[in-house]
Amino acid sequence: MEGGSKVPMRTCIACRTEMPRRDLLRIVRSPEGEVKLDFSGKLPGRGAYVCKKEACIRLLGRKRPLSRIFSVPVPEEVYSRLEEEFLDAKD
Repeated sequence: MEGGSKVPMRTCIACRTEMPRRDLLRIVRSPEGEVKLDFSGKLPGRGAYVCKKEACIRLLGRKRPLSRIFSVPVPEEVYSRLEEEFLDAKD
């Protein structure tokens, strides 16, 4: 067994692939119920992770699973910002 630290693993909510946390984007529901993108990975609240693959980002936009995951209505701007940040940057 190596002496290095263990890499935290998380599962993408779109494709269900387990990956290192640093390779995923975190979306968080704050204790006040606000849903937003967490680029630092340190905001308090309930987190969900999505990988940065175009197919997964588009799936979130189509299926809208965050409202079910977080048990609160998720504003359209959260999905729009997610697509802007990752899909427009690839063009």
